[in-house]
Amino acid sequence: MKPISIPMLSLLAGLALPAFGAELACPDLARAVQVASCPSDEELRYTFTGYCSDDKLRYKGDTDVCTSFESYRQFKNLALWESADGNFSAYVSCDRAPEAVKATRATSVRVARQGRINLVVCGYGDGLNFTHRTRAECRVSTAACVGDASACKAICD
Repeated sequence: MKPISIPMLSLLAGLALPAFGAELACPDLARAVQVASCPSDEELRYTFTGYCSDDKLRYKGDTDVCTSFESYRQFKNLALWESADGNFSAYVSCDRAPEAVKATRATSVRVARQGRINLVVCGYGDGLNFTHRTRAECRVSTAACVGDASACKAICD
């Protein structure tokens, strides 16, 4: 067995440590891709019947989306999108034209927590948010990015 050299050992140690101060910029949606297809009207009608017939929802009071098929369709007619690098994702309404999604620019960035996971949420207006999930601690690097999408960044340690 050959001993590991000092340079190789330091390289391996560097790879094992997390990157400190990694800057995350909100993605340019011009390069975002839709990675899941939109559900068909037939699929939505089928799942509407199954989802809204669950008595458990009624006991919880979660029946708002079951008041009509249109309400349910608006709630579930979504497709998964990802940024070009795959770091950010979003469920986008299938009623939005892909060209309209791709033309949208970031207007805000915020950091939130969901259990042990930190979320870097990039807002694009009209309820469209692309989210990066990480266990690293994150903070917004600049508060104002309205009008300058390139300024929408967070730093994760």
